[in-house]
Amino acid sequence: MSSSAPRIEYSEKYADDANEYRHVILPKDLAKTLPKSRLLTESEWRGIGVQQSRGWHHYAIHRPEPHILLFRRPLGTDPQSGRVDPELERKAREEYRSQYVRK
Repeated sequence: MSSSAPRIEYSEKYADDANEYRHVILPKDLAKTLPKSRLLTESEWRGIGVQQSRGWHHYAIHRPEPHILLFRRPLGTDPQSGRVDPELERKAREEYRSQYVRK
């Protein structure tokens, strides 16, 4: 594969008070092969080469740009197990509040 070949690109993670999010940009030729009217299962998005830790869910289709996959997972999700860890969740919520909630 040449270095100029299209590749999957990953955004930085961003969050609100309940979830963390990221978007994944697929090469347009790859995106053309995907279903247009439903979300992808984890095995489907992993099967096309998307690589990320556990717990992420494809939650929306961005109709203007269907080559951009939108993912989210609950705050405090353990990236190894994909399950919410109450202590990680507490820390993530505290972090969010300290950065974004006015006092």
